[in-house]
Amino acid sequence: MPTPSMEDYIEQIYILIEEKGYARVSDIAEALSVHPSSVTKMVQKLDKDQYLVYEKYRGLDLTSKGKKIGQRLVYRHELLEQLLKIIGVKEENIYQDVEGIEHHLSWDAIDRIGDLVQYFEEDRNRIEDLKEVQQKNEDNDE
Repeated sequence: MPTPSMEDYIEQIYILIEEKGYARVSDIAEALSVHPSSVTKMVQKLDKDQYLVYEKYRGLDLTSKGKKIGQRLVYRHELLEQLLKIIGVKEENIYQDVEGIEHHLSWDAIDRIGDLVQYFEEDRNRIEDLKEVQQKNEDNDE
């Protein structure tokens, strides 16, 4: 299993390849706000662990194992963003909140969150009911 740091790299590499067709060390460094030397070290480790294939000066490509995990990590991130939007978390807090919690949840918890998001999205009245509860609670706090 990849560490949380490895997950961040795999997720970002997956996103870059999906968006641009490739992922360079400099692109990864910029996206993750880290030094290129740190990226090179991690990429070498991910290559050793068979998440990607890295050839110095030629670039990198995710293995099928890396693609599968990358896809799952992007799904997890997007799902948590959906949940936080549904429950009314302020837009400016969502990205940081997701970054703070995504590595601390089991895949079982992620699957249950998926069920919950589906539950709310299948009937928009449920979201409206939740907003009413939140409004009542805010009114009681004043």
